[in-house]
Amino acid sequence: MSLKHHLTAPLIGNNPITLQILGICSALAVTTTLSTAVTMSVALTVVLALSSGLISLIRHHIPPSIRLIIQITIVASIVILIDLFMQAFMFEMSKKLSIFVGLIVTNCLVLGRAEAFAMRNPVLPSVLDGIGNGLGYALVLLIVGALREFFGAGSLMGIPLVTTVADGGWFQPLGLMQLAPSAFFILGLLVWVVRVLRPEQAERPEFRLETVEDRRP
Repeated sequence: MSLKHHLTAPLIGNNPITLQILGICSALAVTTTLSTAVTMSVALTVVLALSSGLISLIRHHIPPSIRLIIQITIVASIVILIDLFMQAFMFEMSKKLSIFVGLIVTNCLVLGRAEAFAMRNPVLPSVLDGIGNGLGYALVLLIVGALREFFGAGSLMGIPLVTTVADGGWFQPLGLMQLAPSAFFILGLLVWVVRVLRPEQAERPEFRLETVEDRRP
């Protein structure tokens, strides 16, 4: 498997959100604006890349019985550093994201890649896998964040694109887009679109209705 595959496969073919259904909690919570979605995407991608690289580097020295504890410790240390960096240099954004940067520690995508890939592969493929999954996660967050901010406020990155009714214009923002259920709807549509374009990603039905033809000898 080429190094390029580790970087590009998670974008669409093996996207952590639309295919693996991982990390959707933050996709619901931090996508009310595009700026928070961008910041969260960068933070998680950095955590994925650094944690995967470090865990891969010491994987032969990690006792199997405590591997999860060590993985969580490494991920938590990186998250704390990123959180402190944001509080020091991006205080307003840190307040907007609230506890969700700290909750990267519990993101199943981060621990999933550490356990499934970094513990079994060399450093460089592990880092690329972390970056690739971070970019795949970011792609979905940016789409959801852009749609929610535009239809919910008529702006992108805080820059007004259309004049709202409140300012004497024609556009009436959709209040639903600022609520978490809208992210569910958008994610559902994204999953549907991806699986229509890529039928191989659709799950096979567990049960099949029996027809008259099936009963004939």
